[in-house]
Amino acid sequence: SMVGLQAMVSQEHQALYQAVLARLQDDAPPMPAGLAADVAEIELGCPLHQIFTDFDPHPIAAASLGQVPAARLHDGRDVAVKIQYPGVEQAIRSDLRNSELLASFLKLGSGLTCVRSDVVALARELSARIYEEIDYQLEAANQEAFAAAYRGHPLIRIPETVPELCTRRVLTMELSDGLRWSQARTASQQLRDRWGEVLYRFAVGSLTRLGMLNADPQPGNYLFHADGGVTFLDFGCVRRYSPRQVLTVQSAVQATVDSDDTLLHEILAQAGYVSQADPPDPAGLLAWLREILAPVVAQQPFTYTPEFAAELTSPDLSPGGRYADVISRLTVPADFLAVVRVNLGLTAVLAELRATGGWDAIRREYCGAGAAR
Repeated sequence: SMVGLQAMVSQEHQALYQAVLARLQDDAPPMPAGLAADVAEIELGCPLHQIFTDFDPHPIAAASLGQVPAARLHDGRDVAVKIQYPGVEQAIRSDLRNSELLASFLKLGSGLTCVRSDVVALARELSARIYEEIDYQLEAANQEAFAAAYRGHPLIRIPETVPELCTRRVLTMELSDGLRWSQARTASQQLRDRWGEVLYRFAVGSLTRLGMLNADPQPGNYLFHADGGVTFLDFGCVRRYSPRQVLTVQSAVQATVDSDDTLLHEILAQAGYVSQADPPDPAGLLAWLREILAPVVAQQPFTYTPEFAAELTSPDLSPGGRYADVISRLTVPADFLAVVRVNLGLTAVLAELRATGGWDAIRREYCGAGAAR
């Protein structure tokens, strides 16, 4: 449950991010086995047999911009070795060098030209996140921060990295096993509800307690376990938020749940999301956000459905729809792109799981006094 800015961010915008990254799915064509080993050897600076007792260059999974073989260290630990395709960094840097070019793509998205948003700033934010995804050392640092925060958690699992075997183009971590998304979708509803709660707690808890969002919530980044736990993979796209920014999200959602349109307007005005000179109608602003935040506003427990997920990106809730007068008077802050992506992505996953939960009670756990620290 996060500030509902997603109606301003078009599906085309989401698609652009995916297209620029050229995200690879499980059936992506593999890098030739010898090439994967060569890249790893060059990056790690010594022959692989000195590091691994076993290294199978045939990938167990595809990754953003590369693929993931399995290996075994001399100390007996099984690891996954994420290896970036050669030439990826140069290709992406040349594509992203001109942020105005990205901005022109963003303007094609329905709606972004209908709100007072700095499209160039959005493009730069997008570029910055993609540049970060290229650097596996930065990803390793992100993963270590999440692993430290959740170490020992009964249901949220983050694979530990092997820092001495992480470089800009190679990321080595403990090997995790679990059900992939295609299997998880056919599990019992009881298990899917438990997984849904874990995914929800990870998103809301990471933002409110850590000031961090893992901003790529797509199903290929999860492994599901029979005890209701979930392993989280891929920390290449992480956004950090200040306590003040987190408090804005928490307070705005609480005001929406409480139907306090005056307070909601005041919170968003102080954060710079609404213009003091030309403010939206507070009642209309509240009504729009109550529709978007239905999982915590509606009668509890609430079931996420594909129909609800479709509504969030429907023309009806978009800048050209029923709330056009409200949306046209809002400003999209570029740094909140990750909040939008997580809300949309999480909603899509929970809808596929048809997860039922007391989402508002969970949200309230993370919105108490001092929760944003």
